[in-house]
Amino acid sequence: MDHTIRSVRADEWRQARELRLEALQDPAAPIAFLDTYDQAVARPDSHWQERTAGNAAGKDSIGFIAEGPDGAWVGSATVLVELPGTEGLFGGSAPVPQTHIVGVYVRPEHRATGVSRALFEAALEWSWALTEPRVERVRLFVHEQNDRARAFYRKMGFEPTGLTVPLSEDPSQKEFELAVVRPRPAV
Repeated sequence: MDHTIRSVRADEWRQARELRLEALQDPAAPIAFLDTYDQAVARPDSHWQERTAGNAAGKDSIGFIAEGPDGAWVGSATVLVELPGTEGLFGGSAPVPQTHIVGVYVRPEHRATGVSRALFEAALEWSWALTEPRVERVRLFVHEQNDRARAFYRKMGFEPTGLTVPLSEDPSQKEFELAVVRPRPAV
């Protein structure tokens, strides 16, 4: 793989917006994202600037991008820090200090090339390197019909936790939580 995985910079909000809008037009978007193209395209530039700046700061969240040799962005993933006592993305409080991977997208022509794996490795490495808080697990949610994504997440070590949440737009559909716990040190 000849892509560079790095954190997004605050001044790259236009590229972040462009890739997010593309992701929301992907055929899998209705079961992969909790956002729609129409909602996202209507947001002002200030939204994208603030979102990108927050993901660049790397304190409560970090945004990773996969950049091709030509500088083109081919994928992204965002990692959110979730702490006990604060409400998580799907409601409820985190049982332990954890991170939550969201917004994963890789352009179709770059899928099955190692880009997704590299984005996840960066997300996990960043999560395990946090010291305040010391993260005990990394989680994500996957739609019950997104078999391709669920299979990839399992290959990356994520296991079902048993937690399911109904989709707010259609409570008859569910999202499954998968998580990987902090690796134990070798003895």
